[in-house]
Amino acid sequence: MSDESDSPLEKLWAEYSLIFRDFDDSTLARWMAQTLSQLEGSAWRLSHPLLGTYRLAAQVAHDRQIWLKRLANAPAAYPEAPCCRAPLVPLLTRDVIESGLVCQHCTGTGVAFEDLPAEIQSSLKQWAEEYAPIHAVAHWDDRQRKGVANYDRAFENAAKEAERLLGVAGRDLLPKLLEHYPVIIWEDQDECLEVRPEDVEL
Repeated sequence: MSDESDSPLEKLWAEYSLIFRDFDDSTLARWMAQTLSQLEGSAWRLSHPLLGTYRLAAQVAHDRQIWLKRLANAPAAYPEAPCCRAPLVPLLTRDVIESGLVCQHCTGTGVAFEDLPAEIQSSLKQWAEEYAPIHAVAHWDDRQRKGVANYDRAFENAAKEAERLLGVAGRDLLPKLLEHYPVIIWEDQDECLEVRPEDVEL
């Protein structure tokens, strides 16, 4: 993608990532391994600044295949992600049924939905299926918008329901996932419904 087509936010994040591009491979590997040890054992909001920083480093590391070079040992609790062989740092999103848990290194499927522990699949499926029509309100076409008395009110109600469901994910689903993975990240916003991280309470 050319610089001309990049959004201002994408340009800003590209600027932020320059620090990691200046790291040599060994320094980057050590920084990431140390950060993984700090993340271990907790559920994290995607919006957390430390997670944002780690994701920037992960993108640079993926481009340079840092984890394949075995320049530093990841903490022992982290299994290897099948998608890119980096340590598994999974992200829960509203698209979990289609996308599984998303790898924070390559953005591929780190854990397919059918490979999730059976005891939490049903809870995740129920949550995602409840969330899907709520999120869809942001993408209604003209016919659907005209089919309700007040689309603005429908949008606002959907946003409030999205806030509630994202909170449910943070409170109820993440502890179950954390029993099986060394760390879990969850998407704590819905840009389409204008739900920001600070709107989501745990």
